Amino acid sequence: MTADYVHGYSGREAQRLQDQARTLTELLHSDTAYPEGSTVLEAGCGIGAQTVTLASKSPGADITSIDISEASLAVARQAAEAAGLSNVTFGQADIFKLPFAPRSFGHVFVCFVLEHLTQPAAALEALRGVLKPGGTMTVIEGDHGSAYFHPESAHARRAIECLVALQARAGGDAMIGRRLYPLLRDAGFEGVQVSPRMVYADAGRPELVEGFTRLTFTAMVEAVRQPALDAGLMAAAEFDRGIADLYRTAEEDGVFCYTFFKARAVNPLPGTPK
Repeated sequence: MTADYVHGYSGREAQRLQDQARTLTELLHSDTAYPEGSTVLEAGCGIGAQTVTLASKSPGADITSIDISEASLAVARQAAEAAGLSNVTFGQADIFKLPFAPRSFGHVFVCFVLEHLTQPAAALEALRGVLKPGGTMTVIEGDHGSAYFHPESAHARRAIECLVALQARAGGDAMIGRRLYPLLRDAGFEGVQVSPRMVYADAGRPELVEGFTRLTFTAMVEAVRQPALDAGLMAAAEFDRGIADLYRTAEEDGVFCYTFFKARAVNPLPGTPK
């Protein structure tokens, strides 16, 4: 039920995730904070790139962060320790085989996870099972189909499409952001609210040009070069031209835009009409 992680587990990918988390902290987390005494499940924490922000913004909450990869959890534990966090407990677990009793948590937080699952709707249903009635679900996902840029480049678009195709072949969905509303509704949640979070990067916002255009998005596409070539999705020279054109959008006259989607929903109380 978990697709292959198309981005890989290299040190470079770990650094990309950390760059992404640091660059997007305000955009993605400014309106997420849990009251003191809250019990929060972070499902699919990976190397803890989002965990540090999540726990830092809610110091009084009791956060349980799980991931299927013990290697990733080891990195996450180190990150939390380095940040001086004492309100996070890490554990290895599969979203589809959660080791928690029903209604164990007041809140669930999922960030950049559903895109990698072959059955995202089933994952949301499983997570709803350990969420208390009236508890909240927060989901954040990207959508690679939302990328647009200047100067325009057909080669850059094809390189991005390689990543989308590879993720689809692995069973995931790189454009799942646009599906959050129906996915949450179909999983039985109510009060679903989705807000788009656009990254707009030009020379007047150098921190986003560096942190997002170069180090997050372009680095992510560049990392699938060999798998794309092996799959025959694009010729080497054309792919390299596409990557060069993506980096070109980070120059003085370039512009890059991308939209994330953040959804919040509620687990209905028993007897609530649907």
